[in-house]
Amino acid sequence: MALPLPPGLTPSEVGFLCEMEQVTIIPRQRLDGLELLGGPTEPLRPPFPVPLPLWLALLLKKQKRADISPPTWLSVEVLTQILDFEMDERTAELFSPSQDLPAPTTTAPLDGDPYLAHDALELSPPFLKDAATSRAQKDALPYHWNELGHLLLTHAADNFVEPDMVRKLLRDLREVRMSKLRKGFKVLDAGAGTQLNNVGGMEIAEVRGFVVGVVDGLRRLNHSREESRKEREDEERENGIGSSSYRDDEDEDML
Repeated sequence: MALPLPPGLTPSEVGFLCEMEQVTIIPRQRLDGLELLGGPTEPLRPPFPVPLPLWLALLLKKQKRADISPPTWLSVEVLTQILDFEMDERTAELFSPSQDLPAPTTTAPLDGDPYLAHDALELSPPFLKDAATSRAQKDALPYHWNELGHLLLTHAADNFVEPDMVRKLLRDLREVRMSKLRKGFKVLDAGAGTQLNNVGGMEIAEVRGFVVGVVDGLRRLNHSREESRKEREDEERENGIGSSSYRDDEDEDML
């Protein structure tokens, strides 16, 4: 009998999906295009840059056939600006803006939303096409920013200008954002909700188990409180407390 799967994606599954992100490489050797499940790749002709899936770029990097060009948002300057935004008191409850969605390419919206039309949907993983290439937006984090930074710094640190500083900024950025998530989840005890706008994929996967456990615990606690209240009312009704109070209320109304 198969064990029940946990709800949502696990951190390892999110990391696996991140490997389908497109990155820009600088080939060192010629290589013909490959027919992949996601479509054909461009032929490699040094020194012209080519976008490739991250898993293939890491393989070529390991074989010393190509170098990986880090996206602009993985620079010390941009990460410092994003970290300043996250730590600003005026934006203490907000996350830094994510990369912008591309403009819809349809004139026949579905339910009033052009992004839901069939001809506007791309046959691609659930993230932006150029989130980590050289054409990526320079001043915003993509959905898989945490996983991308970790993989690139682990396997292609020599392609960074200041890898140690970039690694430190990514670590600080992750700690600040996770602290914001933990503070936001405190309102769950009061029955309120919290916004997860601009939160990354790995961040959601890491806190999903905690949030689900808190919500389930609150649900069981509220259920036990409701059961105790019903039992107390039934006991009072059996002892005549509820009926006498009801008669007293009727007498006051008559007066």
